[in-house]
Amino acid sequence: MKAVQLSSHGDRDVIEYGEFPDPEIGRNEVLVDVKAAALNHLDVWTRRGLPGLDLRFPHVPGSDMAGVVEEVGEDVTRVQPGDRVAVFAALSGEAAAEITGDAADAGDAEFPRRDDLTLSPGFAIIGENTPGVHAEYAAVPASNLVPVPDHVDWEVAGSAGLVFGTAWRMLVHRAEVKPGEHVLVHGASGGVGHAAVQIADYAGCEVYATASSSEKLDYAVECGADHGINYEEADFAAEIDELTDGRGVDVVVDHIGDATYAGSLKSLRKGGRLVTCGATTGPNPDADLKRIFWKQLSVIGSTMATMGQAEEVLDLVWQGVFEPRVRATLPMSQMARAHEMIENREGFGKVVVIPDSEL
Repeated sequence: MKAVQLSSHGDRDVIEYGEFPDPEIGRNEVLVDVKAAALNHLDVWTRRGLPGLDLRFPHVPGSDMAGVVEEVGEDVTRVQPGDRVAVFAALSGEAAAEITGDAADAGDAEFPRRDDLTLSPGFAIIGENTPGVHAEYAAVPASNLVPVPDHVDWEVAGSAGLVFGTAWRMLVHRAEVKPGEHVLVHGASGGVGHAAVQIADYAGCEVYATASSSEKLDYAVECGADHGINYEEADFAAEIDELTDGRGVDVVVDHIGDATYAGSLKSLRKGGRLVTCGATTGPNPDADLKRIFWKQLSVIGSTMATMGQAEEVLDLVWQGVFEPRVRATLPMSQMARAHEMIENREGFGKVVVIPDSEL
C-alpha cells in the first residue's frame, strides 16, 4: 500500500508518500480501507517531535479517518467487513498500557468503559504513540471504531472525531456550560475552535469568537458565534469588557496558551472558568495566581474525549446538528502542503486528505 511517512522529526521535508508494508491486524483489530482522513495540529507536533515522544521511523502519522472495514480480527464482533466506520484516536486500557508501559492500567476493558468520564494514566493516541491512519489502509482496535451512517459524506466522517470529541468534553463535561452563559472561544477558525463555537451555541450560550481576519470571523458567525473579535486589530480582553458591560464571560475555551492566557483570565467574570486542551503558542505563561484567587477563577484542564463522549457528539454530527467545516481537500501525496496550511493558519476548519488511489 501507499502511506504518508515521517522519515524523522523535523520540518515538512521529512514527509514522504510512498510504498509501505501492508498493516497486519491482531485479534482485536480491524483493517480499514481508508476513504478520507484529516489533519490536526497534533500531526504538526508529532512531526516536529513532542518532548518525550519516542517514535520508530518511518512513522505513519494521522489520528482522524473514515473508511470501509476490509478485514476483522478473530475476536472482533462489533463490526464486520463492509461496515462504514470512523476512528476515534484515544487509546486506553490494555491497548495504551502496551505502549506506555503502565501495567497498572491494563485490564480487560475496551477503552475503557464507554461511559467512563475519567481518562486513564495509560492514555495514548493513534498516530502519535502508534502507527496512524494517513494511509490507504489502517489497522486499528475495533473498540476505537464508530459506525458511520450511509448518508454521511466521507469528508465529514473522516474529520469530525478528534476536534468535536475534544470540544464536547471541554464544554459539556469539564466546564459544564449552561444555557444563557457567555462563552469566549479562541482560535475559532481552527478545528477545535470551530467545533467549540457550534457546541457552545447548541448549549444555548452567548458565543464570542476570536480569529485573525474578518473572513474567518464571518465563518465563525455562520457556525453560531454571536460576536466576532479580530485579535490582530484589537485587544480581545478589552473588547470582551466592552461587549459584556464590564461583567466578563463565564467560560473561556483556550487552546492557544502563552499568547492568550493573560487576556483569557482578564476576560472572565468573578467565579469564571478557563478550560484548556492545549498550548500551541507555549505551555508556560505567567500563572497570575493573584487574579485567580482574588476573582475565584477555575482553570480546568481537558484532553480528548472518552469513547462514550465521542459517541455522544458524533451522533449529533451524523444527524447534521454539527458540521465539520472543510477548508481544503487534498491528495495524500500533497501532505506537506496540508501541514503548511495548518502551520500558517490558512482558511477555516479542517484539512482533509484522500488516498491518491481514491481520486
